[in-house]
Amino acid sequence: MLRKLLGIIFATGILASCASYNQASDADKIDAAVTATLYQLYTTYPATESLAQNAEAILVIPRMSQGGFIIGGGYGRGALQVDNITKAYFSAAKGSIGLQAGSQQFSHVMFFMTQDAVSDFRTSPGWSAGGSVQYVVSDQGDGWSADLTKAQSPIIAISFNQSGLGVAATFEGMKYTQIYPE
Repeated sequence: MLRKLLGIIFATGILASCASYNQASDADKIDAAVTATLYQLYTTYPATESLAQNAEAILVIPRMSQGGFIIGGGYGRGALQVDNITKAYFSAAKGSIGLQAGSQQFSHVMFFMTQDAVSDFRTSPGWSAGGSVQYVVSDQGDGWSADLTKAQSPIIAISFNQSGLGVAATFEGMKYTQIYPE
């Protein structure tokens, strides 16, 4: 019983500390963070710039924070841009269960390569990432170039700029919901 209680307290503390940045964000702060995140992505991984030029829309979550111990979660806020103009704001919520411990933060960018993919995302009341998404998981610049030139999926997701420490063997999912920050 004491072990469960300590685990719940630990997980709650991690999630609360990870979410502090996200709770303070408003539309202007989200837009500024999106711009900075895209700049960092394009300068660190130049192959992503041509990917962005071919994308119909880009969803940028500048800081996705996650943490947990056995049961975990994560949260981030960002913007959907078309031609470098913000069209809507979204939150990303993530849940997981399994062997895990720690906390991490990372940037998350999704490139929507077809208009159908954008329409499906925008019209769904809480879109969940699924089989139509190709994840590029390498955080090595040259590894991404090879992965990106072969990408054929209607949605390509990239996570980069990881910080923190976490180990996991989990079952997890992420849900995106439109938000209306002030």
